[in-house]
Amino acid sequence: MEITYRRLTEADLDTFISMRITQLREEGATEDIDLVPALQDYYRRHMADGTFVSWLALDGEKIIGTSGMSFVEKPPYFSCPTGRIGLLSSMFTDPSYRRQGIAKELLHRVVEEARAYGCGAVQITASDMGVKLYTAYGFKHNGNFMQYNF
Repeated sequence: MEITYRRLTEADLDTFISMRITQLREEGATEDIDLVPALQDYYRRHMADGTFVSWLALDGEKIIGTSGMSFVEKPPYFSCPTGRIGLLSSMFTDPSYRRQGIAKELLHRVVEEARAYGCGAVQITASDMGVKLYTAYGFKHNGNFMQYNF
């Protein structure tokens, strides 16, 4: 098994969205709508304008891990004078591949995307499962979300 990494392309969206929905279910989300059309619309629009990036982990041709970073801009504030924020999402690893450093590598790659975009911070509302990963990377609790400052 050799894990490789590459950026998400539009051709990957069906699998990416399926994994996103699996992640949401695993986190306990209640499914009361078909989220697929909204996710397809979001990812297509924001990949096209550069405000969403994702790195994938693959075992051969099989996508086994996902990550996502949305870029937003808020009015500047003291701890983020650019006002540019990276919103981390879609962090998911196939259960049979967990505890191998895949999520850490995916996290690092999307955090570096945020740095290159000029973000002053990266934020996530972390699942219980993700808190250990984000804390080890350097994220700090900040109210009801975690933040990593550059």
